[in-house]
Amino acid sequence: MTKNRIDSIFLLRLFAMLMVVLVHVTGQFQSTLPFDSGAFQKYHFINRIVRIEAGIFIMITGMVFFFNYMKKNLTWDVLKDYYKKRVTFILVPYLIWAVFYEVYMYQIGFREVNIMESVDRILHGESYYQLHFIFLIVQFYLVLPLFVYMAQKLNFFRKYMWAFGFGFELLYFYLNTTYEITTFHVFLNSIGTFLLGAWIGTYYNEMRQKIRSYSSVLLFIAATVAGLATVYLHYDMYMLNESTLPGITYKFVNLIYMVTGSYLIFRLAELASEKMPNRLFGAVKNVAVYSFGFYLLHPVVLREVAKFIPADPSYMFHLQMGLRYVSTVIFCYLIIWTVHKFVPGASAIFGKLPKKASFVVPKQSEQKVTM
Repeated sequence: MTKNRIDSIFLLRLFAMLMVVLVHVTGQFQSTLPFDSGAFQKYHFINRIVRIEAGIFIMITGMVFFFNYMKKNLTWDVLKDYYKKRVTFILVPYLIWAVFYEVYMYQIGFREVNIMESVDRILHGESYYQLHFIFLIVQFYLVLPLFVYMAQKLNFFRKYMWAFGFGFELLYFYLNTTYEITTFHVFLNSIGTFLLGAWIGTYYNEMRQKIRSYSSVLLFIAATVAGLATVYLHYDMYMLNESTLPGITYKFVNLIYMVTGSYLIFRLAELASEKMPNRLFGAVKNVAVYSFGFYLLHPVVLREVAKFIPADPSYMFHLQMGLRYVSTVIFCYLIIWTVHKFVPGASAIFGKLPKKASFVVPKQSEQKVTM
């Protein structure tokens, strides 16, 4: 059956949103736990394996927009409307939060006032550690119509976008590390999962027919092996500094993990969205619509939460990280929901939001809705 919406998108957003918070909460292990302890290795594993969230966020970007735009003629009016929405819901929130984090870092004593340096950081997505990723998303939105046009005109490219993305990303990494082309955060460094998402969005209804196929088992095996290898290589190459392998080895294995893992999680999300009761799905949606806001807000919330929940190099560390994680997620949701409900123009702060703010548990009348 042909579908005109992607219900699983909310599950994907929720998963990626929760994982990115987990990445930054568990990152505390590096400065707290003894390097030679078993706990250090376990937290390193958790911290690296959940970084699949980055691939999922990028995949979602390609998937949603190719699903919506592949069958449209890219006329001037369509492009004008497209870029107007991107400026309103992506670029404006990015600039607001980049300025906020510049001021915040000054207030907590980490930076001196220097307008030119602040402008340079804003233009490079470096005002705070998570903003480089939003900066990549902005770049993808700028070039997305070009890739849509290529997919519309070039059948071979359209059919194998996932493979082209894999190749483009590896080639860019090799050229940039070999010839030091730029230190700029360029979208080509994440184009593998973007074109994977574009491929899924283009052939979405065909993809849905494969979610119960045995190929999902092969995907699971590939993603598991690549994920474990990625964690091992990172520990050996960047924690112990003992490996003599070239950086492109880690890039290659990690890219396999990102592509196979993201595609596998898409299939699992499709299965879950089919079985999920409408009321539970509504609750997922009511949280997932704030995923972009979570990404922008969670670092400052986590930093403030950490002032009240210490991190000790003892058995209490596990409990403390759990409390930090739960507290950060809850406070982020409450802050975004409150702004959404009571502040006009909240979409300029947290990206595109529904017209009405609905709390976690939906009303009985709420059904599965489009993206």
